[in-house]
Amino acid sequence: MSLLFETAAPALRTAPERADVACFVGFVARRREQPLPMSVRRQLIDAGWVHGPWRKGADALEALDNVPVVIDSWALFDRLFAWDERPLGRAPDAVSGEPAHCATYLGAAVRSFFARGGQRAVVVRVGDPWPFLESASNRAAKRRARLARLIPGFSDRDQVGEVFEPMDPRTWRGIGHVVGLSDASVLCLPDLPDACATEPLAPSVTVPLVPPPEGFVECSPDEPPLPQDAGLRALYAPRLDGPGYGPWRVAVASVRAFLARHQREMLFVGALPLPREDARRPVSDGGVHAHNDMLAFLRRSGVLEAEGSVDASGLSIASAFVQLAYPWLATRAALDLPEGLEPPDGALAGLIARSALARGTHASVAGEHSMPALRDLHSAEPLPGWGAGPQSPSARLAERVCLFTQQAGGWALQSDVTTTPDAAWRSGGVSRLMATLLRAARLRGQSVLFDGNGPQTWARLERSFEELLKGFWRVGALAGATPEEAFSVRCDRSTMTQHDLDNGRLVTEITVLPAHSIERITVVLALAAAGVGQASVREAA
Repeated sequence: MSLLFETAAPALRTAPERADVACFVGFVARRREQPLPMSVRRQLIDAGWVHGPWRKGADALEALDNVPVVIDSWALFDRLFAWDERPLGRAPDAVSGEPAHCATYLGAAVRSFFARGGQRAVVVRVGDPWPFLESASNRAAKRRARLARLIPGFSDRDQVGEVFEPMDPRTWRGIGHVVGLSDASVLCLPDLPDACATEPLAPSVTVPLVPPPEGFVECSPDEPPLPQDAGLRALYAPRLDGPGYGPWRVAVASVRAFLARHQREMLFVGALPLPREDARRPVSDGGVHAHNDMLAFLRRSGVLEAEGSVDASGLSIASAFVQLAYPWLATRAALDLPEGLEPPDGALAGLIARSALARGTHASVAGEHSMPALRDLHSAEPLPGWGAGPQSPSARLAERVCLFTQQAGGWALQSDVTTTPDAAWRSGGVSRLMATLLRAARLRGQSVLFDGNGPQTWARLERSFEELLKGFWRVGALAGATPEEAFSVRCDRSTMTQHDLDNGRLVTEITVLPAHSIERITVVLALAAAGVGQASVREAA
């Protein structure tokens, strides 16, 4: 018998008005021969998974199968999950005889989340990862089942079906767990691009060998061996062909519809999949190539609304509560992934959490504030072009997708936007602010749930909302020179009908004026006839 000592970590308290907790749902194996720490067992007991009406069996609890687990550090995640043991699906090593492995995309996203400044995550394990190298037929045959584990009732023909009961945790699977996560503000599905990808491309035979670092060292017979090269650099990251964006689009639209129906306080942060070299629309549809103009390709593929349209279809992913990140990132930690690339959704979620804790939920995470958290980023795929003008493909893509680009001082997040066609809801900070206000309204409504529905309760609730909104106004989240210009709150007889009063409904009307961050300034230079320059700032947005 061995004696183990565990250091009890203090519980990390998060303010309900802060959007700094992310929920990760995906495929990862449970770490073998690692019992659950007492802190994890305690949270499972408190959540009712051990003794409650929706309790799970001992095996399911030990495997953490479809059970949300709160993770306060990368060390705890590494202890619980075998995130670095995804099988590659090729022959074992000729020397050691051990099977080849790589990291999981769920593990890479959680690692990047904590590395960028995140402090708390919720992880929902839905199964073990499949081998990375897999035939196209096997991927196509199992794609729907894998997506259904992430998104209950998924079908690439219809939107998500109502296959679970929101009030019954026994029916929660995959993203269904977000119904019971009152603290989480961001949802990530790091395995989604890989689940929709086609067969991995054949490894390149022209990958140059990495030379060892040069330098003088003391002679020593005890030098450590060189790190083992598993050949991951030669394997291509998951990519989608033209038709492959169809199932991915339906999956993201299903997530968007699910959140709109059951959890409007949460935003989906996803990674825009990499396109294959042959990803293009047919000539009859304009013949646009994904590598030349990604935004035009997404429009003509139905991922976003058509050019010139302001209305998105039901299967479009254009929404104020969807943020996509691009391109895929080459970091020092991503050497355990194929092609050395990690999906950017974990990094974006970490930047959002970092900014929420340091500057507020409403603040944009783009610009120089993101540079310190991206010091380990040295390249990306594809490498976005920047500085070619506001009408360049990269600049136009940055209006709808959160784009990582290389600046003079290093890599930075160039844009913090949602995918909505409505310019008023385009800012990511505005969407996060509204989600935070929805959560605050729910919490304040719960505080008066069993009080009398009368003028005293109305006045108390109105004052509570006014104090909350004044706090947002003071830190710059709301525009307006005075609080009266920034917001208004009404909770009186005029906001409720007699039918509402008879049925115990309390209605509060809140109007706010969000403050938009400046992301582009246009300066127009007018030259006089004599050559004397006159400069004037003509537009600021």
